Amino acid sequence: MGIWNQIQQYLFIKKADPDAPKSTWMKYMHGMNRVSLVMFLLAIIFIIVKQVIIPMFR
Repeated sequence: MGIWNQIQQYLFIKKADPDAPKSTWMKYMHGMNRVSLVMFLLAIIFIIVKQVIIPMFR
């Protein structure tokens, strides 16, 4: 599976593969990956706002 497909599944843009193996540990792993991806995207947005948007208004 490609990295972009996996990111789309984590962000609920694309449906998960129904043939993929399902286990409790796999759900935990994907949940933690989802949390870390969202935190990363929020940090990138924060950095852009702090470095680009705010200095434009000073």
